[in-house]
Amino acid sequence: MRYMLLLSTTAAVVAFAPPSFADRAAADACAAKLPSDAKLIYTASIGSVTPSSNLPDLIRAKARDLVMGGKLSRDAAQPAAQAAGPCLKQAQ
Repeated sequence: MRYMLLLSTTAAVVAFAPPSFADRAAADACAAKLPSDAKLIYTASIGSVTPSSNLPDLIRAKARDLVMGGKLSRDAAQPAAQAAGPCLKQAQ
């Protein structure tokens, strides 16, 4: 009976565990070296990155949100997104 409870508890934890990232630690280390505008995009995007994410679309949407929210200028958005992309790719 104890073993069945342990097994079902373990199965529940696995079923509700957050998705694992390919290499989140490496992605975070990469992001630490980014300029501040690129870090904004990285921080806004990282929580939405999954193995099946379309990164260009995801990054574009997050950068657009930051521009519309007044946190990032239009001129800075594209180079910042290009800089954040490789770090986000490591997390995919």
